[in-house]
Amino acid sequence: MPAVKAAGLASDPRLSALLASLYGGLDAERPWEEFLAALGQWLGAPFATMIISAPGRAQPGTFVTPGADAGLSHAYIERFFAADPFSGLPEGRVTSFAEFLAGQDAARFAAYRDYLRQVGGEQVLAVDLRFEGQYEARFRVTRTEAEAPFSPDDKARLQALVPHLRAAVALFEKLQFGNAQHDLLRSATEGLGLALLVIDRQLRVISANALANRILAEGEGVRLAGGALRLDSAPLRARLEGLLQSGTAAGAVARFRIPRADHGDLVATARGIELPAIHAGTGALALFLARPGEALAPDPASIADLLGVTVAEARLCAMLARGHSLVGAARALGVAHNTAKAQLRSVFAKTGVHRQAQLVSLLGTLNG
Repeated sequence: MPAVKAAGLASDPRLSALLASLYGGLDAERPWEEFLAALGQWLGAPFATMIISAPGRAQPGTFVTPGADAGLSHAYIERFFAADPFSGLPEGRVTSFAEFLAGQDAARFAAYRDYLRQVGGEQVLAVDLRFEGQYEARFRVTRTEAEAPFSPDDKARLQALVPHLRAAVALFEKLQFGNAQHDLLRSATEGLGLALLVIDRQLRVISANALANRILAEGEGVRLAGGALRLDSAPLRARLEGLLQSGTAAGAVARFRIPRADHGDLVATARGIELPAIHAGTGALALFLARPGEALAPDPASIADLLGVTVAEARLCAMLARGHSLVGAARALGVAHNTAKAQLRSVFAKTGVHRQAQLVSLLGTLNG
């Protein structure tokens, strides 16, 4: 089979493993470290660095250099990052430090060059990636003075990685944002007295907040067995399995009661999470559990946090949850009926429900 060409280079048999460490390590406990170590080895360099920062920040949001001296890394973050002259490079184009210095007064960079000598030397390949003005990712690969200079071939190999680096950084930021949203949801539900579990179609628990873990530990009515959710009631087990296997549409809500003689009954609300690309039309469920009478009544601030709606929309939701009609809620809030209708449509779009009755049912999970 003829060699595959990329950026004018014969494909490297180690490239597949390098890309696997790039994409596979994005959700690791210490993301980027395995890839950066592999990148350094791939380019014959002892150090590879990644920095992610938002514009105007005095310190980076993410700074990773596997194997580097911790003191020198701290010194860079504290003293050099904000005034790093080796930055603002042409977007997406691999540039060496020697190219950067060409035609400039080297004396201007004396302090930075002294820092480079401390960390190994001035043999650095760099590429800056900017993402719509929201954040920037800088990659740096460094060889010591005792090693051979980077060759045009080394530079071309790093340049060939740039599309992958760009895609991986974008995915990493989305993962970080999604994790932050998930943590906020867990915190909000906990504050409302709601246990929250996310389960897949095999009833495996993907995530659970602290209250859910406490309820599961009680071991009555609903429990954890081998990482999967188990309901003591056979009819309820069948109902839950049916919801998962039937491809419950995202936003669809089902409610049922879990009887528990010793610890008190639970009100369960299952909300569909559709994942058709993975589960061939079936999906997952967000399962809310509340002890009747113990969960807090929904207030606008809590509704806004939990459902991701505006404060005005949350006030309308709170009125509807208390039994007001849309006309009555608009009158009580002192807004026009058309304004209330527009707010309700916005809430429908954000929560995935399609009728006012469904929304009230969803809001009902906030007060058991």
